[in-house]
Amino acid sequence: MAKIAIIGTSNNGWATSVFDALCQQSAGDYYFAELGELCRNRDKLEASCVYVPSFADRDGLTPDLSEAETLFRCLPNTSVSKFVLLSSALIYGTGPGRQSFATEKYLCPRNGNHRISQQWSALENLARKYLVHSTQLTILRPVAVVPSPTLFSRRLSSTFVPTLPGHDPAMQFLSLNDLAEAIVCALKHDKPGTFNIAPHSVVPLSAAVRTVGAHRLPVPRTLQRLAKPSEALDYLRYPWTVSAEKAEKELHFSPCKSSVAALLNGHQRCPATKVQFDEFGMDKDYIHFYGKTLFRFLSDFYWRIEVKGLEHVPREGRGVLVGMHRGFMPWDGVMALHLLVKKTGRYPRFLTHPALLKFPFLANFMTKLGGVVASQESADRVLESNELLGIFPEGIHGAFTAYRNAYQLKEFGRDAFVKMALRKRAPIVPFVTVGSAEIFPIFGKIRSRLWTRYTDWPFVPLTPTFPLLPLPLPSKWHTQFLPPIHVENEYPPEAVRNPSVINAISHEVRARMQQAINEMLGRRRSIFFGSIFESEAG
Repeated sequence: MAKIAIIGTSNNGWATSVFDALCQQSAGDYYFAELGELCRNRDKLEASCVYVPSFADRDGLTPDLSEAETLFRCLPNTSVSKFVLLSSALIYGTGPGRQSFATEKYLCPRNGNHRISQQWSALENLARKYLVHSTQLTILRPVAVVPSPTLFSRRLSSTFVPTLPGHDPAMQFLSLNDLAEAIVCALKHDKPGTFNIAPHSVVPLSAAVRTVGAHRLPVPRTLQRLAKPSEALDYLRYPWTVSAEKAEKELHFSPCKSSVAALLNGHQRCPATKVQFDEFGMDKDYIHFYGKTLFRFLSDFYWRIEVKGLEHVPREGRGVLVGMHRGFMPWDGVMALHLLVKKTGRYPRFLTHPALLKFPFLANFMTKLGGVVASQESADRVLESNELLGIFPEGIHGAFTAYRNAYQLKEFGRDAFVKMALRKRAPIVPFVTVGSAEIFPIFGKIRSRLWTRYTDWPFVPLTPTFPLLPLPLPSKWHTQFLPPIHVENEYPPEAVRNPSVINAISHEVRARMQQAINEMLGRRRSIFFGSIFESEAG
């Protein structure tokens, strides 16, 4: 059996840990190769090599690029034919708009501070630069490995774990043995390329802390920045999950341990029961609690919501709910969720603007209610799971419509919801609400670059209560779900590539919604009292 060199430095405890795990996991002929010695004697390089880079910082967040370049300069014109580079899923960065379950094609946004991502990207580019001809290069991007010298593993090994108040991101944890197995699969199969290495399951950070028997210590971000850079703290603030479907298909690798099992194994704890968490962070117990308390008060007493047309909402299977959003705070989406859970038993997931996930507590609130960062990939994942997907196609500008034009629908942007429905063969169910625009009626605005840069809001809205006292006003709400448009029956799948078809469907949806709004407004006699639907029946 051919020897396989695990390349690292003697003072790199992470490299020796990976080497030990490989020796325990597989019967291969592995040996630890000191990087400095190999560079002095290039003829000792084996045909198959695995490189475990050292970290450039004590938190284990960035690779040592100078060490890596020293190695890569030695590789050309050697006998190395298969090279496995251990990179990191940190390469995708994180932030409020970061796509959940990022694939290998996902690119970290260029705007903002993404030094950690850039360092891992530089590592991979160095490997490609020097290994472009005769060497087969396979890059593995694992998520947080436990145990490991990284920030996430080290924090969870403490009795008290500093976290960020109001943020509870979904994370993935990979056991060290599963990482070793992934390396074995990469060596076994002749599949060059880049592969994410992660379990299918996720775990919220708060649950991860409980799993290892530790205690959360919420410390404001402003204080933690005194010891840690803000970018590092963002990985404890926002989700950064990845999809490992490519590794499963091409490397035939699937982790044996879930995220929870990896945490328990890494901290020598035995699982009491099998625990599973929602992949996007939805918490149905959380929804039920507020459904019996706050949401019930708002729906039944404060806004006295009347609803019509719930029979049009599919009781099973996928569907795209297309609504209007007014009042710039997400209460209309929250009330739609409450009504659907209460009346139909369905739990829709609404695509959420990244701006709402920047704010502590509001981010946690929206995530647990089923909010999903607005992206095509996340939307496809929801529909592929045969769930209901809610979307407000007017975008953020619809939420900030001045009150004088509150019930005039804006254009539907890029018509992404139509493409989603056509691509995933899902019916479109429009719904409208009259009354929600009165809870935060916008009478003026203040332009501020600083405010826009921090919040992503187009301006500071001026309402009778905001920004002095941001409480929603009482009003009488009427929500109506319209008959579905079965695009999955009326159009073939290839219609998604026909702009005229997409535009026609979008205009039809918008026209139906505007017509329903106009009819409801025509029957409304007061913004506080009366029933639109009873007057319609009369």
